[in-house]
Amino acid sequence: MHFPQHKALLTAMLLSFSLATQARADFDEEDDLKAIYGDKLTVSIATGSQKPLRLAPAVTSVITAADIRAMGATDLDQVLESVAGMHVEKIGANHFSAYVMRGIINELNSQILVLQNGVPMTVLLTGNRSRLWGSYPLQHISRIEVIRGPGSALYGADAYSGVINIITKNSTEIMGTELGVNAGSFSTRDVWMQHGGKIADVDVAAYLRAGKTSGNADIISADAQTGLDRVFGTRASLAPGPMNNGHEAVDAHLDLSYEKWRWRSSYLLRDNVGTGTGVSSALDPVGKLQSQRLTSDLSWSDSHFLRDWGLGFNLSYAKYLQRLAAPLVLYPPGVTFPTGNFPQGIIGSPNTSERQIRASAFAVYSGWPGHQLRIGLGHDDLYMYDTFEFKNFQVTPAGLPQPAGAVQTYTGALAFLEPHSRKIDYVYIQDEWQFAPDWNLTAGLRHDRYSDVGSTTNPRLALVWDAAYNLTAKLMYGQAFRAPSFAELYSINNPAQRGNPSIQPESIKTLEAALVWQVRNDLLAKFNIFQFKMKNLIRTVPNVIRGTGSSYANTNSQEGQGMEIELNWQASRQLRLNGNYSYQHNIDQTTNQDAGYAPHHHLFARADWLFVQDWMLSPQFNWVAGRKRTVGDLRPPVADYKTIDLSLRTNAGAWEVSGSIRNLMNADAREPSLAPGSIPNDIPLAKRSFYLQLVYKM
Repeated sequence: MHFPQHKALLTAMLLSFSLATQARADFDEEDDLKAIYGDKLTVSIATGSQKPLRLAPAVTSVITAADIRAMGATDLDQVLESVAGMHVEKIGANHFSAYVMRGIINELNSQILVLQNGVPMTVLLTGNRSRLWGSYPLQHISRIEVIRGPGSALYGADAYSGVINIITKNSTEIMGTELGVNAGSFSTRDVWMQHGGKIADVDVAAYLRAGKTSGNADIISADAQTGLDRVFGTRASLAPGPMNNGHEAVDAHLDLSYEKWRWRSSYLLRDNVGTGTGVSSALDPVGKLQSQRLTSDLSWSDSHFLRDWGLGFNLSYAKYLQRLAAPLVLYPPGVTFPTGNFPQGIIGSPNTSERQIRASAFAVYSGWPGHQLRIGLGHDDLYMYDTFEFKNFQVTPAGLPQPAGAVQTYTGALAFLEPHSRKIDYVYIQDEWQFAPDWNLTAGLRHDRYSDVGSTTNPRLALVWDAAYNLTAKLMYGQAFRAPSFAELYSINNPAQRGNPSIQPESIKTLEAALVWQVRNDLLAKFNIFQFKMKNLIRTVPNVIRGTGSSYANTNSQEGQGMEIELNWQASRQLRLNGNYSYQHNIDQTTNQDAGYAPHHHLFARADWLFVQDWMLSPQFNWVAGRKRTVGDLRPPVADYKTIDLSLRTNAGAWEVSGSIRNLMNADAREPSLAPGSIPNDIPLAKRSFYLQLVYKM
């Protein structure tokens, strides 16, 4: 399948015009739509304020708490895999989950912005939500809002391929006290409680969870050390051997609301996080890592502060620590390099601390007939400090590890990275112009000034035509950027990858067209097509001068295009069917070859069947296909896979009991290991697994 350049979007718009002439069949009142959409009717992520989902000036998805319960999901990754245009891909190091939107991916997965209640979860070191994310609990999630496509005109850096906002439950949604326990395969155990109520005039929502899992321990048949053994005639590799997965977790969340004020704080601990296939793609069965994340934000808003004026502000503080519970073995005992032999292996344990302070304010003016004008500004003060490393090697001028005796503590210029800070000032303006009864034009512009990588300005335009009560057509254009992470800019003394302070932000331009069609009362269809062009992509390139290793640089450009189809059918009062199909084609402009890794085809389908009163059965099907290698990686294409999951849920008074089977048919599903193929047989996903959850509502 291929979409000719520039013609796909025109085809979609002509199709929307054609359908509009016959689309008014079933609806005469807006209330009919509300009855069908229910809690999914509105979305806030597209404009910064609540907007009807079908009229949002972006391609958006909303997953509610009810959806999460129905699919029997036990982790956020499973939920996001159900989003059209999105695939959750496993990276070998730390078994990290990369959220791939429309085929856009890099090793750090820093091209998608993850928010919790509107506050970025981005860490400075890697520019993503942290490789020690581990998992995210689902019980206290109210809804997840997703933008597919650029969001920098409103959200700034890293809102590049998309934005994910995790919105937690308030006191009204919880209403009382819940206790829960979850257990399953891979020694998975979770205990949690949450409460929603009032203390005097203050609304209170609280959540606490503790859990652990050993993760799947599938066998890795060969690793990076296997290749070194062939070169140097050693036998140091621990492959074949199991992956080092799993982690322990503590999550706490407190939400206090009083009139127009809201204060939310959360604490996330991920302890004994395994190294996956090894941080250097060489198996490390003993290495463990720890991360601690404390976030707190205070917000105030008044939509009627003055006549025609609404105001609001947000102040947030975040602290993030990366600590190592056990030394990381980058390469196993007995490894040999031209610089010498390492009887104890190559040991390196980087530790960092981060502090992030963010302040923002906005004003909304609605006194101009037909317009809603939103103006905002903000300042971010970001600082990474206390960087140190335990290691038994130093790096030669040629970029090779050299034995340095016993493990020592290195700081400053001898560590993997020195302390650095970043300050960001930004201002944005957005106008929603209702220039005709059924037409709305949203225009936005944001300017960001970075203290370390310069300035960038990103616009957006979205034309939304409410063609009929049951048909909406959209045409959208947006630009976005991704600021380099501190590792990409400033990494030093790394035998594999070094930073480059001269690199510039990545940029992307995206054009989209979309249709939202309520075919009839019980059937909703969505269709969109897109094309984008990315420039200044940050990748590692071989060091020509040093001769070994690699450094980060702005390298190539990529162009991509694709489509997404979504269907939601309420077949009867007892049966609901929904699914989506996505296609993308992403080309590296330097080689004119496929960019690799991401699936060209992705199909997801789920049924929710209330077959007996209070008993719901939900099977779901996931097909991932068409994953190619990058240029120079001569391995065969990654094998397609199909998985089937099954969940069953029932209510018995105050109790809710649910069980699920993941990968029912025990498929051999694998995610691609990144070039040059240090894990030649790719990253195996979990085989058949079982989970049971009990919830008691008081």
